[in-house]
Amino acid sequence: MSTALATDESRPIPVEAAVHHTTADAVARRVPTSLVGIDPLELREAFGHFPQGVVVVAAEVDGRPEGLVASTFTVGVSLEPPLVTVAVQHSSTTWPKLAGAGAELGISLVGHGQSALCRKIASKDRENRFAGLRVTTGEGGAVTLDGAPVTFTTRIHDQVRAGDHDIIVLELLDLAVEDQSQALVFHQSEFKALGPLDADA
Repeated sequence: MSTALATDESRPIPVEAAVHHTTADAVARRVPTSLVGIDPLELREAFGHFPQGVVVVAAEVDGRPEGLVASTFTVGVSLEPPLVTVAVQHSSTTWPKLAGAGAELGISLVGHGQSALCRKIASKDRENRFAGLRVTTGEGGAVTLDGAPVTFTTRIHDQVRAGDHDIIVLELLDLAVEDQSQALVFHQSEFKALGPLDADA
């Protein structure tokens, strides 16, 4: 597994470094970091130190669920209107299907005990990604996982190209919270459970 969850859908967004001369020169001479000494593997390892929530983005496409797994999901982008984002790699073969279906999109936060489910949806076996899984399909086509700690129903608000990813801005239409379910995080290429610290830690 990579520092972002290893599917064909999502990896960390690379950064760029500017060569500092005048302000105009800095813009004109912006150089990818891969050309100025940052090792991509070291960058991915550094990104992996940041714990990330994992979500499944899914919708009904041509009468069946399609979805991708992403650890590049961000909440709190805006409260009015309520917006979230997810970054999707340009090489994704699933995102064009989701975006082109015109359906609402379901976002499911992956919970404790759902890591196997998550890996199933992230597999290359597209035909069986959702086989045997308990899901709910909304009237607008959004597909969410039953038992997820949090689910959102969303629609595409905007899309911005950023390096080798697209940043998808999603507007929230509805949400549901399962108080008894805890989220997983993806940290240093592993799924990990959340838990409280000891009082003296």
